[in-house]
Amino acid sequence: MRRARAVVEGPHFRIDTVDCADDHAGWSRPERSVATQIVLVRRGRFRLDSEGRELVADPTTGYLHAPGVEERFAHPAGGDVCTSITLVGDALLAGLPEPRSPEVRVDARLELAHRLLLRALPFRATGAAGAAAPGPDSLADSLAETVVGLLGLALRDRPDERPGPGRGELARRAREAVVADEPGSDDLVGLARSLETSPSHLSRTFRHHVGMTVSRYRNRVRVSRALSRIEEGETDLAALALGLGFSDQAHFGRVMRAELGATPGRVRELLGEHPPPRSGRAPRPEAGVAAVGGAGRALHDAAQLALDRQQVVAELLAE
Repeated sequence: MRRARAVVEGPHFRIDTVDCADDHAGWSRPERSVATQIVLVRRGRFRLDSEGRELVADPTTGYLHAPGVEERFAHPAGGDVCTSITLVGDALLAGLPEPRSPEVRVDARLELAHRLLLRALPFRATGAAGAAAPGPDSLADSLAETVVGLLGLALRDRPDERPGPGRGELARRAREAVVADEPGSDDLVGLARSLETSPSHLSRTFRHHVGMTVSRYRNRVRVSRALSRIEEGETDLAALALGLGFSDQAHFGRVMRAELGATPGRVRELLGEHPPPRSGRAPRPEAGVAAVGGAGRALHDAAQLALDRQQVVAELLAE
């Protein structure tokens, strides 16, 4: 069963969150897309067959399809939660690279921008008690720029279409093994052994079809899990680092900075509901905020956090 909830809609796009509870290893009946859509996964994974081209969609890989494309889905790992951005017409695609493949490589910056955008949207769309929400035209125009940025980031790093070493199927199976934490997937030799190939062949094939080394992809998956855990409320970064397989918290921090350009602590501030003050002292209430007590402070903090998230999304999409 698939449930979609509209988050925001403008004249040229619509953003929905999609919760799919399907749990079947076999392919679904064919569906035909009715509009251009980009789908980014927040949780879970599933398989997609787009007119004979198969891919695995997970937080590191989304997909883009044009109107009229026939697709089938399989959910061997259970349900998933995605964000669907549907384009109305082709105005927002003008000037962007022509899609050559349904596969969208989602680097850590794009994933963080995606998560932050969803966290900021409810505040932007509704405002808060005592605060004026942005006008519909202003909000739609601002979000249109954000959607264009998301599309540009998603389309800038397309899979290599040239024939490469080995089969794409081998790279897909290796990627699935890493995402699923299958036995032996935590090192190249063990992964190659489980896939009945040599480490050198797997390394060359994986790098060509996925665009990075196996070890970097493993870290990319760990960063994705870290984002999900932090968004769910995890605050103990040392325990999180060890639980994700990093040697220590310093190693975790180095990988996060390399992939995101931000420390785990900064990511916790942005994705958390109640970010801690940036210094050891409580912040001084601004004029007008202290007068309304705790409720005023909470509203002020929520507004500031929404602005911080919007700013970071803009910075991530501009890189």
